[in-house]
Amino acid sequence: MSSTILEMQGITKNFPGVKVLKDVNLAVRSGEIHAICGENGAGKSTLMKVLSGVYPHGSYEGKILLDDREMRFSSIKDSEAEGVVIIHQELALVPHLSVAENIFLGNEVTSGGLIDWHKANAQAATLLERVGLHENPVTLVGHLGVGKQQLIEIAKALSKDVRLLILDEPTAALNDTDSEHLLDLLRQLRSQGITCIIISHKLGEIENIADSTTIIRDGIVVETIDMADPGSTQDRIIRGMVGRDLEHRFPERTPKIGAEVFRVENWTVHHPTQPRTVVENASFGVNAGEIVGIAGLMGAGRTELAMSIFGRSYGRDISGTAYLRGAPVPLRTVDEAIAAGLAYVSEDRKRYGLNLIQDIRTNVTASGLGRISKRGWINGNEEIEVAEGYRRSMNIKTPTVMQIVGNLSGGNQQKVVLSKWLHTAPEVLILDEPTRGIDVGAKYEIYTIINQLADAGKAVVVISSELPELLGICDRIYTLAYGRMTGQLPASDATQERLMELMTIEKTKEAVR
Repeated sequence: MSSTILEMQGITKNFPGVKVLKDVNLAVRSGEIHAICGENGAGKSTLMKVLSGVYPHGSYEGKILLDDREMRFSSIKDSEAEGVVIIHQELALVPHLSVAENIFLGNEVTSGGLIDWHKANAQAATLLERVGLHENPVTLVGHLGVGKQQLIEIAKALSKDVRLLILDEPTAALNDTDSEHLLDLLRQLRSQGITCIIISHKLGEIENIADSTTIIRDGIVVETIDMADPGSTQDRIIRGMVGRDLEHRFPERTPKIGAEVFRVENWTVHHPTQPRTVVENASFGVNAGEIVGIAGLMGAGRTELAMSIFGRSYGRDISGTAYLRGAPVPLRTVDEAIAAGLAYVSEDRKRYGLNLIQDIRTNVTASGLGRISKRGWINGNEEIEVAEGYRRSMNIKTPTVMQIVGNLSGGNQQKVVLSKWLHTAPEVLILDEPTRGIDVGAKYEIYTIINQLADAGKAVVVISSELPELLGICDRIYTLAYGRMTGQLPASDATQERLMELMTIEKTKEAVR
């Protein structure tokens, strides 16, 4: 594992008005797992897009050497021909095609000019076995969960004789079980001589799997660490990422909890297309100035519960009662939910939370246009003033609110989503995975904002897959298993072990009240 498979020398990449990468040097040893860490916007994904040909030769300065040969990739197809394959955070699979069709899409198995489906399915089955996925190759990808789709992406990479596999946040949307399975697979690939570069914000994950870690800050390589060194701790990585020590991962807060603001009772939701119940008789409440967490494994019904409450955005045959300050409140549409004082920050900010091709100004004011309009006409000056106010107060790192949201880092996009909903002046905020896919420094900023909302008397509900996060920021935590509320604990009495016990109570067992 001593020979070097990849060298990137003096890589500099500019976008209009911004220098994203500044003379970056990176060396990766053959057969290792090499992690790349940095805050959102540090340049990690940009560097990997340069490497994989997404940004072609000529659009950047510097050299790429693969096995000591200079590469000048003009496209992804060029890099894949050399065995360099990238798997992006947003999976590039077609849900209405089969597993086999996705694996060989653009690289079809043919015979006599026609696709040989028998051979394609057989080869796909072999690749699926190699990644440990026991699915029929003719299964539609849209019928599979995110964890299985991630394995299909790796199978697709293996079909291209990959030598250097790049994974951008591969476990961001996975639960603990699927994450561990994926990491085990990467270890197997390493043992087979395949080199992996992994971008991740999960520092515990990096500590467990990486052989080397390169830290990038503001487009510059800070250092590359040998993870076998006893001094290669999470604290050292954090210090390199943010330029300072984070003494505490979660900001301190003294709760000032008031009267109950919002409550749902006996909330039941059925799947929109399948004959099954997704949420069953769920009840919970949240008080003014309180941060309430909802914990559950993937598939427990957390997001379905939140979306169904927010104007029946999910599900059918929804029953149960919602109360705002003790009075029943109709939540039949999103407009009614907003008017009642509810806001919902989706777990998928790019799909449901933002218009990525519009600017910050338009996104921030989108859910509260009535506040800046008169007789149907939007006051443009007021729109800019409102957006500028949130840009400053939320510390959105951009010089102007006219910046396109799709060009922002994940952490800054999340601040725009929060700003959008704060503009509606809600009493209740439901935050679904509010720190998914953002770095430790940006997480701290989001936690601080959540604390400020609670201190202002808002009732805050946080859904998270990260139990340490819920334990670190919440006052109370409810647990959800198989669509049923199985318990609630004050954060002071909760532990990860106790929460996991409640999160895995089967339907046949008596729920904890």
